[in-house]
Amino acid sequence: MSHQLHPDIELGELKLKISNLERSLQFYQDVVGFQIKSKQAGRAVLTADGEHPLLILEEIPDAVIVPKRTMSGLYHFAILLPTRRDLGIALRRLIDSGIHIGQADHLVSEALYISDPDQNGIEIYRDRPRESWQRDANGNYKMTTDPIDWDGLLDESKDSSAERLPSGTTIGHVHFHVGDLQKAKAFYCDLLGFDIAADLMRHMGALFISAGGYHHHIGLNVWAGANAPAAPANGTGLAYYTIVVPTRAELETIVERFRKADVPVREQGQAWFVIDPSGIEVRFIL
Repeated sequence: MSHQLHPDIELGELKLKISNLERSLQFYQDVVGFQIKSKQAGRAVLTADGEHPLLILEEIPDAVIVPKRTMSGLYHFAILLPTRRDLGIALRRLIDSGIHIGQADHLVSEALYISDPDQNGIEIYRDRPRESWQRDANGNYKMTTDPIDWDGLLDESKDSSAERLPSGTTIGHVHFHVGDLQKAKAFYCDLLGFDIAADLMRHMGALFISAGGYHHHIGLNVWAGANAPAAPANGTGLAYYTIVVPTRAELETIVERFRKADVPVREQGQAWFVIDPSGIEVRFIL
């Protein structure tokens, strides 16, 4: 890899294709805790702080809800909360909603898992301090799926409640089903410049990649099956996700690398779009 992605990249807004906007808005407001920034026919922009968009919902005609683990595309997107107390408050809100809650202690983080009405996966998590993250002898971050400290989270947030996500909430990472891990690795690591944070391809069929030493900005897996097809145009799921780069020079370098590799790149407004080998659209902005 001759180019390493800028360490200060961040993830920005995601756009989801959904089947029923009003149903999804009720879920994302009442269960997850987003606020509506703007709304028009069939489309809404959601935020945590009232200003910065994190999620766009777009209702599509004749939508087909894509069953879990059947196609390439979104496995889950992950909402990163500022503190453990915030995660405890989110847990209380999820319990009150009656939704099914998955959970895992990943060592680097504590995470809760839910699905929206269109079966889009959502992780809500908080990071442990970076200095506590550990790597194994091969340089992979040590991550696991231990049971979460459920009682500790509830105790952390006792006498606390909030109907909305806190200011400082971001999109921490995204995780995808892909058709071919080697092709995904070539695109995201060899071409785009992500670092490998944890290579679990042989044992788990998964690869976790990042920039700037994060535990992962992107997860990739083949759990939907080798050569899993992309969802149909009217299938629910991810429309695009966003990588925010900190400098114009970095953005220009990325675009030029795609062009030299004969990867079609499309400019729209202030953003550039490419499609990865599994049909997942990536949006790049400053």
